[in-house]
Amino acid sequence: MEIIFNCPHCEQELSVDSAGAGAEIKCPTCGELITIPGPPGTATPPGGTIVTGQPINAIASSAAAKVAMHLKVPVRDRPSESLIQHPAVPLEAVAKGADKQVRIHVIRHASCIESGHDRFDERTAEFLNKIGESNLISLHVINYEHFDVGTQKVMVDFGVMVVYRG
Repeated sequence: MEIIFNCPHCEQELSVDSAGAGAEIKCPTCGELITIPGPPGTATPPGGTIVTGQPINAIASSAAAKVAMHLKVPVRDRPSESLIQHPAVPLEAVAKGADKQVRIHVIRHASCIESGHDRFDERTAEFLNKIGESNLISLHVINYEHFDVGTQKVMVDFGVMVVYRG
C-alpha cells in the first residue's frame, strides 16, 4: 500500500510505499529533508489535529487542489545557445560550394500569365539571374496536365524545372 503526502517545504505531492513510514528522505524536488508520515489510516488536516479512521479525500489532498504556486519564467534578451554543435564544413568543401543544399524550383507557364501578357521568359530569366550561373546544376523543360475549371477540360501546359545549389 502506498502513502501519498505533500512535502512540507515545496508542497510537491509524493508517493512512497507504506514500509517507509517514519523514515527520513530528501524531497526529489526541493532537496529538503522530510519525514514520511504514518500509514494511510492517519491524516493531518490543515488544522493540525490528527484524525484517525477517516478516508482521505483524494481530490482535496492532491497537489492540484492546493494554492497555485506562481513561478517566474526566465526571460532572455537574446536567443539561447545551441547545446548540439554541428561540425564545421571543411574549407575545401566550402570552396566547392558543398555548404549549400541542392534545391529544385519549378516555374509553370500558366502561373506566368498576367492580364493576358505572357511573362514566362521574364520570370525564368529573373530566377536564373538570382541564383547565379555558378549555382545552377541543371535546367529541364517539363510538360504537365491540369484541369481547367472554367472550360471543364484537361489542359496541357509546359514549364521549367531548375535544379540548383542554394
